[in-house]
Amino acid sequence: MTRTMKVFAFTLAAMAAISFTACGGGGGGDKKLRFYYYKQEIKDALREMCDAFTNKNPDIEIDLEVAPNDGEAGLKTGLLGGTGPDLIQLQSYSAVFEFAKAGYLADLTTDPVMAQVVDSAKGSVTYKGKQYAVPMDLAGIGIIYNKKIFAKFGLKPPTTLSELKTVCATLKKNKVTPFAGLLKENWSVGHFLSMVHTTLAGSRLTNWMEQMNEGKASFADPVNKKDVFALLDFYKNNMDPRASEFGWNEQQAAFAKGEAAMMVQGLWSYGAALNTETNLDCGFIAFPCNDNVADTKLFVDVDSTIAVNAGSSPDKIKKAKRFLAWIATPEGTRFWVEKCKLVPTFKNADISVMKQPFQDLVSYVKADKVNPWAFSSYPVSVWEDAVKNGAQEYLFGKKNADQVISYIDSSWKKAVGK
Repeated sequence: MTRTMKVFAFTLAAMAAISFTACGGGGGGDKKLRFYYYKQEIKDALREMCDAFTNKNPDIEIDLEVAPNDGEAGLKTGLLGGTGPDLIQLQSYSAVFEFAKAGYLADLTTDPVMAQVVDSAKGSVTYKGKQYAVPMDLAGIGIIYNKKIFAKFGLKPPTTLSELKTVCATLKKNKVTPFAGLLKENWSVGHFLSMVHTTLAGSRLTNWMEQMNEGKASFADPVNKKDVFALLDFYKNNMDPRASEFGWNEQQAAFAKGEAAMMVQGLWSYGAALNTETNLDCGFIAFPCNDNVADTKLFVDVDSTIAVNAGSSPDKIKKAKRFLAWIATPEGTRFWVEKCKLVPTFKNADISVMKQPFQDLVSYVKADKVNPWAFSSYPVSVWEDAVKNGAQEYLFGKKNADQVISYIDSSWKKAVGK
């Protein structure tokens, strides 16, 4: 069922501290758990987090296995063949639903950890009334902007597309790149395409998604396709001319060094940029897609989840659940906030120490000025292939707008069996 962001309008009060202790026991069997994760930007923080857990649970070891880009096929093969990891980080909604439907994930509905998750986040992992993963973080995608650069040129955070165009023109006039680019990797421009499409679809989004899943609609139906692809062109035209050569590291470096004033990304990228320049003074705003201020909403939703492999041994499942219980404790949540720099979905989360962009995200949520991550409800193959690759191929001049739409439409119909 397509969701609305009403369920995510939780307040900081709902995240008040609650005392909760990790499960004890365990013992016996193989000590080692394999933990497959895709958030490469938290590699070091996740290692530190797992070490803190195993220091208190010496009967458990955790091996971290980072997912390659588009590594889902290999993961499914391993799970099907009985060689999959014990703990699995998955994107929310469709990925969880598809893995749960295939029988790969253990049912966590009655596990104590789920009682620590705010109710508004549980829909992202609920398949046929049961919860198959722990929602880990509430994330936003929008414009992270450098406050010092904005102040230097007398710029204000834009709330309309016209204002954003004026900001970009002023920056270029002063030889500052507006947007730190990342075109070499397809996932970031896939996010951008879905963000723009979702914003311009507005109230038509829910009905459109239902029609797509029935094989009766097109990606172009709820929007003016010229507006969508004009925004893709605008975005590229305000990047470094070498953006097609820029991957994750180059984007972060350009923004952290002040070579670019803005970065269209999730706040995970801000956390990564802080590792390069600890004194970055930034804000976080929605990307304006038109001149209607009411439409300028932040792209917010539950991002990552952690699931348990239903095919692991009973002993390993028990130990994996002990880890999940621990991450919901104040100690575990503190790692997620302070080290991973992510906004948790746990009731005991205290985000008061997080920097301004994270507070900006919460302000958008409290004001109900948010749009859902619609891409999380696309069929996984549509998102991983047609949307990501389609957006990148358009920006590289390999496909025109109609070809990208046709690519997405045909992939969607194939995915839903229509």
